[in-house]
Amino acid sequence: MDIQRLEDRIRGRLNNFPVKTRRVAEYILSNSSEIAFHSISETAEALSVSRAQLVRVSRMLGFDGYADLKNTLKKNLMTHVIPSAAKTSLENGSDIISELCRLEQANINETYKNFNLDLSLLDKFCETVKKSDAVYCMGWGISALPAEWLYTRFAELGLKSVLMRRGSLSLTEQARGIKHNDMLIVFELPSYVIELTEAVKKISSGGTSVATITDSAAAPVCSYSKLNFYVSDQSPLFGSSLIGSMFAVHVLTSVLANKMGTEGKNALETQKENLNDKRVYYPSYGLRY
Repeated sequence: MDIQRLEDRIRGRLNNFPVKTRRVAEYILSNSSEIAFHSISETAEALSVSRAQLVRVSRMLGFDGYADLKNTLKKNLMTHVIPSAAKTSLENGSDIISELCRLEQANINETYKNFNLDLSLLDKFCETVKKSDAVYCMGWGISALPAEWLYTRFAELGLKSVLMRRGSLSLTEQARGIKHNDMLIVFELPSYVIELTEAVKKISSGGTSVATITDSAAAPVCSYSKLNFYVSDQSPLFGSSLIGSMFAVHVLTSVLANKMGTEGKNALETQKENLNDKRVYYPSYGLRY
């Protein structure tokens, strides 16, 4: 059973369910990614119901039990990877440069399409950033690279931003300093990192707003975020391409700068003025940042 059929089945039966059963069914409808990757105990605790109640509702929806429902949701989510518009392997004798260019254009196109699916997400992202006391940018391994660029862009806009990546402190240890009024933005390209997910879970449990930029709804960190942006990262030779996630950073910060109005314009003017420091930059080579 695919997600659409399950959603249609739940909506068709909601009015006939008892109050408690309906609450569980509505939760399944709105939190499929959480159920797919959370244990039955975690879901029962989130809903304040018994595990037996979850099993009963699962069977009422046509599944053998909660485990069957969970596995179905997980399989559906695992297939929800942004498809590349082109094959991702290079054949012997092919023009590698032209082929890479074609594949990266496909990554940008697929990322662009996905961002256009729900433009309200961009508005929510910008509003959350603007009202946050500080914005934390997190990434592990290859995902730390776009996280650092996002951190840099926020600094250019005059926003308080903190870069989180594995170093002398674990991500979980660094998470202690994040407060309720802060925001966390997580980059997570395959392979998915257990420590990063655990840190995000800890941060979100304190009420911090979380946004993710990842390749798939199947990424475990998506369970702890209400703002999920998906990028295409198809690569024929290396594990993931960063073109899609870098394009996402460019889009998000450009939209944010525009929505900041005068404040954003003044911040960028200040950044531009810094280029006149002749101790750092050669003034005759077209200054820009």
